Amino acid sequence: MTEAVEDYRSELLVHCYRMLGSVDDAEDVVQETMLRAWRADYDPERASRRTWLYRIATNACLTALRGRARRPLPSGLGAPSDDPSAPLNPALDLPWLRPFPDALLPEEVVVRRGSLRLAFVAAMQVLPPKQRAVLILREVLEFPAAEVADLLDTSVPAVNSALQRARTALSALGEGMVEEPSDATVRATVDRYVRAFEVADVDGLVRLLTADAVMEMPPVPLWYRGRADYAAFMRRVYAMNGEAWRVVRLAANTQPAFAAYVRSDEAFTLHTLQVLTVSTDGAITRNVVFRDPVVFADFALPPVLDLNQR
Repeated sequence: MTEAVEDYRSELLVHCYRMLGSVDDAEDVVQETMLRAWRADYDPERASRRTWLYRIATNACLTALRGRARRPLPSGLGAPSDDPSAPLNPALDLPWLRPFPDALLPEEVVVRRGSLRLAFVAAMQVLPPKQRAVLILREVLEFPAAEVADLLDTSVPAVNSALQRARTALSALGEGMVEEPSDATVRATVDRYVRAFEVADVDGLVRLLTADAVMEMPPVPLWYRGRADYAAFMRRVYAMNGEAWRVVRLAANTQPAFAAYVRSDEAFTLHTLQVLTVSTDGAITRNVVFRDPVVFADFALPPVLDLNQR
């Protein structure tokens, strides 16, 4: 029984992350799910083992969310800033949305394209917890309405109503399941962005952006929209930190990402983790820049690279 339950741990971690917006929180709930499953009696005549485990995990997430503030990105807190020179004061009291390391996705776990996208997960955090659960179970995991009703101890009409309200809310936020770019498009765009970033070529970066590209920097609550402010902020970054950088490629939330290291006297020092969103036509629509030691730990990023390390 223990081995059969453990087979589902990885996909349950992804599910709980979508619900909770934090890898640490998701791991805690998955561990609780494993314990509850081990102690409970599984009835194969009522549901498949997978459905049974999702029932336990989803309800554990709903319990964990009671009385807990949502995890936002800065763009979910208000209007963009029009001052690229504004003080970068972190808001450490906010429970920020954290990225999901793709290294935690074993090959056997198939994730629907776009369903882990950072902006999509952030938008889901705005939904009431039960609507969030219904949306994930119905739209992402494609459970039938009757199974979702059973999972959540409710009725099929209630599930359908919650799903409609969740869709409407996501549409109002400008988020939802969207067409994803091809892998080749993503690689080509990110290659160009990284080359420009490492040599502080702001004009090169800007040429890759959409007109309304977003940059946000949790735990700093500021965010910017548009090429002009993006460029002005990047010039500020290079003026403050220098123009010698090294990048380590990563993936987060099934999106391209990289750790940015800035040159110091004897090494390259970890500066930020950046998660890019690329459109189907190869332009960058969003860059979420994390400068948070907890996020660095989630991705097991070394604090320094020696000058010869790649």
